Amino acid sequence: MKLLRKKNALSIPPSARSDANAKELMPAWAAHGGLHCSLSVDNWGKNERLGWGILLTDITRHVANALHEQKGWDKNETIREIRRVFNAELDSPTAVPSGEFLTH
Repeated sequence: MKLLRKKNALSIPPSARSDANAKELMPAWAAHGGLHCSLSVDNWGKNERLGWGILLTDITRHVANALHEQKGWDKNETIREIRRVFNAELDSPTAVPSGEFLTH
C-alpha cells in the first residue's frame, strides 16, 4: 500500500515500513482550530476497548520520552500531567467530537 504524505506529514517509522502487515491506526491533525483524525477501529477483535486503552497509554509514554529527549522534561511528571488532563477532559470535555465516521 502506498501512503500519500503531505509536506507537513511525519515520517513513517522504519519498523512500520519494513512490516508487510503494518497498519496505520490513528493519524491526527491540528487544523482549523481543532483536532481532526482518522481511526481504524477494527484491530483487536473482541478486545477493541482494551487495545485502544493500551494504545493511548503507549502514546502517552512515547510523548513523555520525546519531551524528555527534546526538552529535558521529567518523564513521570509529564505522564502525571497528561493523565490529569486526560481524566479532566473525559469528565468535562472542552469540546465535543463532531463529524462522521467514514469507512474506506
